[in-house]
Amino acid sequence: MARLFTRLAAIFLAVGLFFTSQSLAAPQRAEAADPGYLMLHFTGEGSGGQQMYLAHSADGLRWNDLNGGAPILRSTIGTKGVRDPALVRSPDGSKYWIIATDLCISCGQSWSDSINNGSRNIVVWESTDLVSWSEPWLLNVAGAIPDGRNAWAPEAIWNPATNDYVLYWSTNVPLDGRTKHRIFYARTSDFRSITTPQIYIDRPGTQELIDTQIVEVPDGVGNYRYVRASGDGQITLEGSNSILGTWTALGNLLGIGVTGTQGPGNTVEGPMWMKFRDRNEWALYLDQYATGRGYMPVTTTNPSATGTYQLPASGSYSMGVNKKRHGSILNLTAAEETRVLARYANTPAQRLQSFNFQDRYVRHANFDVLIDQNVTSDDAKFRLRPGLAGTGTVSFESVNNPGYFLRHANYDFQLVRNDGTAQFAADATFRKVAGLADSTWSSFQSYNHPDRYIRHYAYKLRLDPITTATGRGDATFRVTN
Repeated sequence: MARLFTRLAAIFLAVGLFFTSQSLAAPQRAEAADPGYLMLHFTGEGSGGQQMYLAHSADGLRWNDLNGGAPILRSTIGTKGVRDPALVRSPDGSKYWIIATDLCISCGQSWSDSINNGSRNIVVWESTDLVSWSEPWLLNVAGAIPDGRNAWAPEAIWNPATNDYVLYWSTNVPLDGRTKHRIFYARTSDFRSITTPQIYIDRPGTQELIDTQIVEVPDGVGNYRYVRASGDGQITLEGSNSILGTWTALGNLLGIGVTGTQGPGNTVEGPMWMKFRDRNEWALYLDQYATGRGYMPVTTTNPSATGTYQLPASGSYSMGVNKKRHGSILNLTAAEETRVLARYANTPAQRLQSFNFQDRYVRHANFDVLIDQNVTSDDAKFRLRPGLAGTGTVSFESVNNPGYFLRHANYDFQLVRNDGTAQFAADATFRKVAGLADSTWSSFQSYNHPDRYIRHYAYKLRLDPITTATGRGDATFRVTN
């Protein structure tokens, strides 16, 4: 009997340990399965760096560049450069907007130009799924500000008190002949029209303020529902229980060695908030512009308490390959993450070499498509994406015009922006098959006209039936780097 009790006790102990181990392991598995974070940013000066880039992180601290490190959107309007983007999600998740500074330093515009006679517009894109974006438009936010010289670093936050967005940005309105950037705000519901701009933050005297970003804090953390961090010569924190109400000064981050233009140390700007989804902890990312190193995170368990902020430990974060500057972070849902990672997968940039004119490659020129000699520029580089219209197919996305694909219309080819329609998807989708002239090469069969293939004729790309040896050669390509 004693031996029986001993065996039963052992069994109960094993069962108890099993369920204990399951209860301990389950949160870890759930945490690992949680969706991650999406960062929208620019990388630096020049026409390439001042465009829209994305990075993804599973834990909010270690980031991987998306889209092969290339821009996901390029501005085609205004100065044709964009910086300081904010990624805005509607409360119901049905719409998204990107809003950004219309500015292109070192590509036709100097800092003096931008400060004293810059664009009064911001650039806006809209999406319903976070992956297909509208054509950009310009929203004039500073034109109605007396002597307003520019519009920089736009941000927006949903205001439940007014059931619309508070859009805020920096504009230089000179004071006594000297530059003075202040933060202005207006209300909007659609980022196409705004109310009359009003002063939002104005520091005393000649003190300028360019960058500010607001975070909403849950009940039970600190004394304020909202905390804003501003780059005004240092990183200054303020708290409020109403976005358009009274804000209380909370201090700054000088105590942890983060300072700005008025002192020594780690000169930073572009504060960017992120809430860790699995705990009451926040990262405030700061752009180390003075040392050229881009973003680093400082962390806190209470955004309104300056004494809780900590510099990152060595090796505790990684920002990926691209430099990440003044941007915006979105906590993704599972569905959003699936779409984003599929759409902006790190598919390599490749060229299509002609079989029967092997010194020629497919390229676009003024949005027409042809084969041209020895082209190595990005005009001849495409990402072979999963087909827009069907599984087991491919679509060709331009590298230097992200969101634009090779599409046939009346059997002619052009480079066209994806408008999200089923017709576009079908016209831009192809089946990759063994080369019609050489099975070690490739040919591309139309998805919606399966009796036709991509081929060149008089060096222009066409969609034709292939019935001759010449046609088979014209319709055969090598996918190469």
